[in-house]
Amino acid sequence: MSTRPTITDLAKAAGVSVATVDRVLNGRHKVREETARRVYDAAKAIGYHAVGLLRQRVFEDLPKYRLGFVLQKPNQFFYQSMTREIENAALNMPGVRIIPQIEYNMSGTPVALCEKLGAVAARNQAVALVCPDHPAVTALVEELRDKGIPVFSLLSDFAAGVREGYVGLNNRTVGRTAAWMIAKAARKPGKVATFIGSHRFHGHELREIGFRSYFRENAPDFEVLDTLVNLDTAEITHEATVNLLQQHPDLIGFYVCGGGMEGAITALAEEKMAGMLLVVVNELTPESRAALAEDLVTMAIATPAAHVSRELIGQMVGAIDRGVPGVPGQTFLPFDIFTPENI
Repeated sequence: MSTRPTITDLAKAAGVSVATVDRVLNGRHKVREETARRVYDAAKAIGYHAVGLLRQRVFEDLPKYRLGFVLQKPNQFFYQSMTREIENAALNMPGVRIIPQIEYNMSGTPVALCEKLGAVAARNQAVALVCPDHPAVTALVEELRDKGIPVFSLLSDFAAGVREGYVGLNNRTVGRTAAWMIAKAARKPGKVATFIGSHRFHGHELREIGFRSYFRENAPDFEVLDTLVNLDTAEITHEATVNLLQQHPDLIGFYVCGGGMEGAITALAEEKMAGMLLVVVNELTPESRAALAEDLVTMAIATPAAHVSRELIGQMVGAIDRGVPGVPGQTFLPFDIFTPENI
């Protein structure tokens, strides 16, 4: 029968002495924050019974910040990963105690967006969210700014000139990179297509613009078809992909600018299109990884969720500490590229 971990087990797991663990537990002498956090992390990892007390000791003297986050589609792998990375970044931010509140917007209507943003802002000192760019949202962001609650746009920009800052990718560059891949890999010019989730998502719009501008500038012999709206859903993307293949048998590739790529992947598999089209999608998920391995997808452009989360939380804390609105800015982080050869 197994016994619960002892203080000796904890010291060994944390790579410190028993005396150091004792000091952290009892607060007798000051221990470096880095060391105390290491003891706390080890306690969580091995299931040490006093992990709650350790958390209190490690964080009790640190300044506290309540940060709100509003994400999309909690059932999607990407947003599940984003949730974990925000929680990890909050826990490991040095010198502060971050209390994150992560919620999800289940509706795309302006009224629902504003209700969600208002509710989260009422309980937190700063808010970051993923949402479409809409005048009603901009008006609320300006109102919150005047009340001293900074709002950050995450992944897709909105309320430009009003929100505190944007943290994410340079989406125009993402779109141009997708176009570059298709244009360079194509054996000859032909028809290409794009899917976006919504015309209101600034990030999707910029990816589409970048995609089109690359072909217009560097590969004018290609024909970029009218953009398809898939509402970021797999079902709509599946049906639209099947229709696209039937209507344009000379199609050579397409780019899914936002969500819903699972539907495109399923349609390509059903139509036995492996190796026949150049397909670029966003984010490395179990579905896109498998599609890369099966030659259904040519490239996946991925968001560095851990880096984004750390940068975002740092900026939110900085905005709270300043106490006055800063000059609205944008923070572009480098994206990751995956092909069948490096998954």
